[in-house]
Amino acid sequence: MKNSTHRDAPRLRRLGLLVAGALAALLVACATPQPSAKSASLPTPKIWNTQQQAGWQEVQLPGKTPTIYRMDEQAPGRSPGQRTALIAKAASSASMLRAPVRMEPEALGRVDFSWWVPALIAEADMAQRDSDDSPVRLILAFEGDRSKFSAKDAMVNELARLLTGEEIPYATLMYVWCNKRPVDSVIHSPRTDRIRKIVVESGAQGLQQWRSYERDIRADFTRAFGEPPGALVAIGLMSDSDNTRSNAVAWYGPVALR
Repeated sequence: MKNSTHRDAPRLRRLGLLVAGALAALLVACATPQPSAKSASLPTPKIWNTQQQAGWQEVQLPGKTPTIYRMDEQAPGRSPGQRTALIAKAASSASMLRAPVRMEPEALGRVDFSWWVPALIAEADMAQRDSDDSPVRLILAFEGDRSKFSAKDAMVNELARLLTGEEIPYATLMYVWCNKRPVDSVIHSPRTDRIRKIVVESGAQGLQQWRSYERDIRADFTRAFGEPPGALVAIGLMSDSDNTRSNAVAWYGPVALR
């Protein structure tokens, strides 16, 4: 019995790390956010959902140093009178700002967003578990049929429910800036198949300038996941550098759902 337990120990440790990593990756977009104590006083940008405005809520990840998010009235590269933007400062850290929304599948249209990035994270590779960092991410979380989950994702979903009272989203779509992959590439998360990333900017050419995007949510989701989307239930912004143990800074403009 002792020998069997000893032989199984490395496998059990690997399984524990896999579950913990997948849980952390998926908690960033759980459908019903619970604000941290800071959320009520956090200066936030505006997110527009048709005619409604909602504030961002700060979401910290288990065991992670949080990224610092605050409003900056002297954001670079903007005209006078329009310089206010959200600045994110990551120092070996990972956390996010998230806003709950509700947009049914038939109402899904386009999302507009922008960001300003001074430098990339040199060692980052979003297809690799140990270097899955990015100076900027826009995150969309969707409902769907969780009975389609793999055994691993079903286990992570149950852990999330037990630990947080929330289920994980059926699917999470991220728009990201990649160091080297071509624009419009789809990157599968190294931790779970329920997160997929679409590259909207690649390489260093667009650094140190405001970059603006208009994306078709339905088309992007269908291409990334191979099926039409369910209802959109949350949207988030995230700058993270915890895996590469590095520093990153970025500015985010408003997000508009059309």
